[in-house]
Amino acid sequence: MIHRSTPRVLATQLSEHVGETVQVAGWLHRHRQLKSIGFLIIRDRSGLTQVVLTDPDLRIAEESVLQIRGVVTANSQAPVGVEITKPEIMMLAAAEQAPPFDLYRPTVPASLPVLLDQAPVTLRHPQLKAAHALSAAAVAGFRTSLAEQGFTEIHTPKIVESATESGANVFTLDWFGRPAYLAQSPQFYKQLMVGVFERVYETGPVFRAEPHDTARHLAQYTSLDAEFGFISDHQDVMIMVRSVVAGMIAAVAERTAEIELLDVDVPGVPEVIPQLHFADAMRMLGKGEDTIDLAPADERAISAWAAEEHGSDFIFVTGYPMAKRPFYTHPEPERPAYSNSFDLLFRGLELITGGQRLHRYPDYLQALAERGEPVEPYQGYLSAFAHGMPPHGGFALGLERFVARLIGADNVRLATLFPRDLHRLAP
Repeated sequence: MIHRSTPRVLATQLSEHVGETVQVAGWLHRHRQLKSIGFLIIRDRSGLTQVVLTDPDLRIAEESVLQIRGVVTANSQAPVGVEITKPEIMMLAAAEQAPPFDLYRPTVPASLPVLLDQAPVTLRHPQLKAAHALSAAAVAGFRTSLAEQGFTEIHTPKIVESATESGANVFTLDWFGRPAYLAQSPQFYKQLMVGVFERVYETGPVFRAEPHDTARHLAQYTSLDAEFGFISDHQDVMIMVRSVVAGMIAAVAERTAEIELLDVDVPGVPEVIPQLHFADAMRMLGKGEDTIDLAPADERAISAWAAEEHGSDFIFVTGYPMAKRPFYTHPEPERPAYSNSFDLLFRGLELITGGQRLHRYPDYLQALAERGEPVEPYQGYLSAFAHGMPPHGGFALGLERFVARLIGADNVRLATLFPRDLHRLAP
């Protein structure tokens, strides 16, 4: 009989209760039966608890949910230096099916499709779960860094009237008989809110209907966005990026159990992240002046150069051609074919895109005209600039890419809860 008055204790708290009768609860991680004694290993959100059995005939399916009352006894061989003896066991929910592989194994033997198809169960494996714990820490670090610098968190619509990036790669839906789109980014809204709060940030899903089937692309991912006013140029934005990334890394580094479990090489963030202008990068790579973007191989080569020349896992590539950037991007004053924008590369992968935006209403009209874009679809957006907006800029960071690169995963889906891509809409 389980006593309601007995408090539940987590695995990591048991060492504080030696000699006491406590209650633990969790999933049956493993059942080990020796000749004269058996052990139940119970997994809760904090770790593992060993329970000593004297009944050799007890049979419980692994992943069943149990509640156990017993005495905390010191044992240096147990997972946390203590174990539960004299147990009273209550079944809360029996496991009716076995998981696709043994979740107590230290490594994950299943293929990626199996992991994704049965994610509600496979994510219970400590190694797979750990990646998402680091993801949560990264988001917390992002929020804390910006809140400490006077930013306000906002939440903007994910169903919009027009495509943010003026492109065709959008998901169309029916909005009560009218066409609408899933938002490619909160870009327009976060710029508008600079006119209200000066400094804003958002964490949320964005949607890209791009027909990519690669290890680095998703149709839905989590974007960490920030925008702020009264800047001089994109260099101010890059300084902010450096501060935020350092805050995210510091928050992740506090999750020592997950860091050790995944053998994460936590990067250092230089006080000043090195930067390379796009034109200089093209010369270094031996590419022509008509190149307007970096290929994945280019990103890897530039990152290798940054590691060798500067000892940095990070490098800014600045001054992307205006032909590659959206219409709201501010051009370089001295070289208008290039932009006051940047990408941050992290260990060979584009992680962040950002830059300075246009902020004067006539400049927007001119930019749209030069691209042959009509003004009408953007009237709601442009009205804020007609009422005065400060010089501003911002950036967006792909959370799943950051975590995947941090843990050394070869596929971004391993850092994504229930990924959505060309082929996957479930679970």
